[in-house]
Amino acid sequence: MSRVAKNARLTAGDVELTVDPVHGCRISSLRIGGTELLRQGERYGCFPMVPWCGRTENGLFRNGGEPHRMPLNAPPHAIHGTGRDTSWKPARQGESEVAFFYDLADPWPYEGRVTQSFELTEESLTLSLGIETYGDSFPAQAGWHPWFLRNLGGQDGQDVRIAFDAAWQEERGDNHLPTGRRIDPLPGPWDDCFGMPDGVDVQLTWPGQLELTVKSRDEWVVIYDEQAEAVCVEPQSGPPNGLNTAPRLVTPIEPLEITTTWSWVRL
Repeated sequence: MSRVAKNARLTAGDVELTVDPVHGCRISSLRIGGTELLRQGERYGCFPMVPWCGRTENGLFRNGGEPHRMPLNAPPHAIHGTGRDTSWKPARQGESEVAFFYDLADPWPYEGRVTQSFELTEESLTLSLGIETYGDSFPAQAGWHPWFLRNLGGQDGQDVRIAFDAAWQEERGDNHLPTGRRIDPLPGPWDDCFGMPDGVDVQLTWPGQLELTVKSRDEWVVIYDEQAEAVCVEPQSGPPNGLNTAPRLVTPIEPLEITTTWSWVRL
């Protein structure tokens, strides 16, 4: 009998996390002290980007000399992978941790398994993604796309402030893809990829309410703040179009693994 995935809910003190595995294993809600941090809606929350992140140019990538084309879901490009449109299955659940998986399938041309885990405490949330192959090696990426509310509401609620110190910014071309040039970071608004060789470290501050820090050992992060409702801080294992420009192979002896931790303090 197959297991039917259902929403998973973790709590730690007055922190509540809800994961929706059926709709892309996304975090549908993160509430701290009763305050929702994530934009609501079936396309929002926080979804995994896997097996690629951001845009892949014209939906085309190569594994060695073999070309593969992905559906153009953000014409003329393919964007954010297939995991967010997939129903995931439960792997394990404890009091403070839950994990889900899905097996890579068409239109992705290689067999493998993706696992995502969530671990909650009163002060932090740790997310992990892993990609393993069942046979052939293949290039892949993984990361997260959270939609943090720009304003948390409340009587004196102020818009979030984003702070980070990047070593470089990937110059963005007219096609929204990195040109290959690294430039000094520019002021926002952003829909841009930044490099942090010592690891991703971005602070989001809602004055008088909450400070949340997004960290990852990986060095790539996309910042997106061009919408009125929410801002995005996206740690990922490579830059947009990285299947072509910075391929990272998943092999039978070396899976792709990435972790991010969100930690917070109340102001």
